[in-house]
Amino acid sequence: MIDIESIKLEKAVLVGVITQEQDETKLDEYLNELTFLTETAGGEVVKRFTQKLTHPNPKTFIGTGKLLEIQGYIEENEIGTVIFDDELSASQLRNLEKALKCKIIDRTNLILDIFAARASTSHAKTQVELAQCQYFLPRLTRLWTHLERQKGGIGMRGPGETEIETDRRIVRDKIDLLKKKLLQIDKQMAIQRKNRGKLVRVALVGYTNVGKSTIMNLISKSEVFAENKLFATLDTTVRKVVIKNIPFLLTDTVGFIRKLPTQLIESFKSTLDEVREADLLIHVVDIAHHTFEDHIAAVNKILLEIKASNKPCIMLFNKIDAYLPENIEEDDLITQKNSKHFTIDEWKKTWMNKIGNSCLFISAIEKKNIDEMKSLIFEEVKKIHTTRFPYNDFLYEEYDETNDVGVGDVGGGGDSGE
Repeated sequence: MIDIESIKLEKAVLVGVITQEQDETKLDEYLNELTFLTETAGGEVVKRFTQKLTHPNPKTFIGTGKLLEIQGYIEENEIGTVIFDDELSASQLRNLEKALKCKIIDRTNLILDIFAARASTSHAKTQVELAQCQYFLPRLTRLWTHLERQKGGIGMRGPGETEIETDRRIVRDKIDLLKKKLLQIDKQMAIQRKNRGKLVRVALVGYTNVGKSTIMNLISKSEVFAENKLFATLDTTVRKVVIKNIPFLLTDTVGFIRKLPTQLIESFKSTLDEVREADLLIHVVDIAHHTFEDHIAAVNKILLEIKASNKPCIMLFNKIDAYLPENIEEDDLITQKNSKHFTIDEWKKTWMNKIGNSCLFISAIEKKNIDEMKSLIFEEVKKIHTTRFPYNDFLYEEYDETNDVGVGDVGGGGDSGE
């Protein structure tokens, strides 16, 4: 696996457009996220470029004037990478590389690159490689820029196209091979899930970098890798947990993100099966993030896409220790109070109040309200457990608090390949 930390930081500039579907505020949020993605991949963002367009330019994504502005900046400051916030077509990539004479990356490619660096098991590597092949297949022509020096004429026609077609065939064969390999892994994982018996399955879901792995470690007393970076967890981890004498399986899954590449959703199908087959979802939210409501909507959208939106769900609003509402000065008569100025208590009186008892505010880092969290999970698991095992009433008798959680590793997505 590539050690992201050891790579020298690449200087990069970001490019985004304001459209009818994406206003300036929304674009700013996306570029903030793109900055975090760039830093996770080992880059350093030195400037942002934005442009207001009715529709992105089909040839270069941005207008000619903005293109010249970026060109001048990267030449003066020796910038080697330009990152676009949206997915670019093969022709747009080719035209931008000609004009800017540097590395052009779009959001999809950046996310795939991070996934490739983070993948540690055979399963994850296969999933990421498949997504990369599917992404690069229609963009192979940009890899053959050396052939552009060949001009038309006798004896000069064909070789470039022949090489490209040969390369496309190789990639298509590779995709078929990877799909077959994943199909075999999927069968192994399906058997693995079946062998876990009728235990209640609980899955942690949420936006990337909201603290799912930290919560997993708190509940299961295990050592799942957790880091303040995007997509720290790629491989699904499953642990057997016991709370108040009720055993269940707890799964930590890959984090979601807005504009998640469709190639990844498809290739990570078996990983998402853990969510699809769960009996209970724990939706973890970073309440300290100023756009956490958008994060919730993005997660719910993906859950809907994978047909897992109708499951019982607990919402954990994490990172209350880092939550800082914006202040309104007493003499400020112009600014109207909105959600940016809400305290935690005020948030509880909004739409969150409708969630009722299935909603809890915690701090996984400072271990605030963790006992309440375990009790809430216990109550929800108990409802499912009593339905599945109606005659095991003895399980709910009083227990010794010192034995609150027991741990057993029952394997996960990472067990299938290495």
